[in-house]
Amino acid sequence: MSNQPDLFTAAAATASKLNLKRPIAFFDLESTGTDFVKDRIVEISILRVNVDGTRDIKTMKLNPTIPIPIEASKIHGIYDEDVATEPTFKDKAQEIYDFLDHCDLAGFNSNKFDVPMLMEEFIRVKLTFSIENRALIDVHRIYTHFEKRTLEAAYKFYCDKALENAHSAEADTIATYEVFLAQLDRYKDDLKNDVQFLHEFSNEERFLDSGRRFIFTGGKAVFNFGKYKGKPVEEVLRTDPGYYSWMMQGDFAQHTKQKLTEIKEGLKRH
Repeated sequence: MSNQPDLFTAAAATASKLNLKRPIAFFDLESTGTDFVKDRIVEISILRVNVDGTRDIKTMKLNPTIPIPIEASKIHGIYDEDVATEPTFKDKAQEIYDFLDHCDLAGFNSNKFDVPMLMEEFIRVKLTFSIENRALIDVHRIYTHFEKRTLEAAYKFYCDKALENAHSAEADTIATYEVFLAQLDRYKDDLKNDVQFLHEFSNEERFLDSGRRFIFTGGKAVFNFGKYKGKPVEEVLRTDPGYYSWMMQGDFAQHTKQKLTEIKEGLKRH
């Protein structure tokens, strides 16, 4: 872990300092595919911005323990032979967990992909990584709200330069951070330099689980899919207990099953 200010552009150096109450970790994942339930991480880069403005970055390749499809390799440039001797996520899980400890999280389209995939990996190795008390800022959500384009286009638009090494986890992570700082400057009349505000701005709805199968409505967890969409989860578990078994045996995210079980256990205590 080390500070690497030379990796950042002048735009990042002169942009507004983030108003932080605790560290915020910008991160990006490269993976074997886009299904966070079945696919695995092959590279992770985390840029932790500390309360005092200092920055630490950690980047590592990981052996996903499953083959990397050639279609994915052509996008991020990481092939099976590149990670054959690298550590697995299990080997590095505690190190990653500790680096993210007490951090809010930010990324580009991270709420829909990177955060759920990271949580799935932690669950597989029996580490409890909660997002319930973390702010989640999705730079993609802010970007598409105002401009509606890709990370490369965002980098060109906000930072006025081409993104070199696109789809390298570290290059994408740093670019996301720089785009975020530029967004705060450009939209200062609309965006507050406040992590909680940005968390709420970045999230369309409050999801209970990484698979987005449950959302909070009126203070209750309700289904966000299927025949019980809009129905309170507790009510369905009482009236149709077999639905729990169906979901637990189905192809749902581990975090979704974990949260469903927590709700079920909560019913027993009342």
